[in-house]
Amino acid sequence: MKTIRASIIGFGSVGRGVARTLIQKEDEIKKAGFEVKVVGIADSSSGIVDPDGLDLEEILKHKDSTGRVSEERLSGIEIIENIEHELVIETTPSDIQTGGVGLENMRMAFSKGRDVITSNKGPLALRFSELINYAKANGSKFLYEATVGGAMPILNLVRETLAGNEIKSIQGILNGTCNYIISRMMEEKAPYEQMLAEAQELGIAETDPTYDVEGIDTASKLVIIANSVFGMDVNYHDVDVTGITKITPEALMLAHDEGYAVRLIGEVKDGTLKASPRLVPLDHPLAVGGTLNVAYIQTDLAGDITVSGLGAGSIETASAILSDIMSLYRER
Repeated sequence: MKTIRASIIGFGSVGRGVARTLIQKEDEIKKAGFEVKVVGIADSSSGIVDPDGLDLEEILKHKDSTGRVSEERLSGIEIIENIEHELVIETTPSDIQTGGVGLENMRMAFSKGRDVITSNKGPLALRFSELINYAKANGSKFLYEATVGGAMPILNLVRETLAGNEIKSIQGILNGTCNYIISRMMEEKAPYEQMLAEAQELGIAETDPTYDVEGIDTASKLVIIANSVFGMDVNYHDVDVTGITKITPEALMLAHDEGYAVRLIGEVKDGTLKASPRLVPLDHPLAVGGTLNVAYIQTDLAGDITVSGLGAGSIETASAILSDIMSLYRER
């Protein structure tokens, strides 16, 4: 049985979710003809390595009790550069301004010929073509299903199940936080600020919700869809973006009386990218409530395909990362 040596760079909620998933699904991975041995882990302030494989259970306990993976000041990029392994699982937080540490981690991984699987949207929203070309030039594989829909498959669905179809357009609710806030505003006939506060109390919205409510998160995912599915060469700055902060309960009720829901919709169609609140017929597949994500894919052969699922959450996102790992390394 072949062994894939991996590092987990970024050990927040998603990185820890990956570790728990690798523990939980160890037998299923082995049935696919390989095993994953994690030889390095780094968070924002510490790192730990063991060429023979780390004890993930112990590191999770240490992280929970101390907030660090170890007492050693070892960075992710040092692990990527200096520890021999095949796969970098990059789960650091997204930075849409510069690409952040995630961009540097990916560049270093490709320079070493390592494969990369990531949930980090920022680098792909800004430097998609550069990263794809760099990976190819160095013989690295690069998968990123988790950057778009969390547990909801879009990229793999189009790449594999819908292979041969012409994808005419993709519309979607790609941010569960926004969907929750708008849904609750309608249900409670309450203002945006009140429902944002509720979402924050429940842990659905971040303390700083800007990326979500201003449409930045949705726009970043659209860029990845546009480049990956439609073969475009765009970045975040090419998206027409409007957030949800100006929506009023009165507008939502008026739309409902006319048979419509208001949803933050991201769309790639006819070479344009747009993320904005849109009127959606109440009986349309995109008119879902709560924190669900939905993608509505129009094709020439298969017709209209709708897929939905949880777009956030550590285990849900780790599910997409595991899917990419299985896709990359399973024996065929």
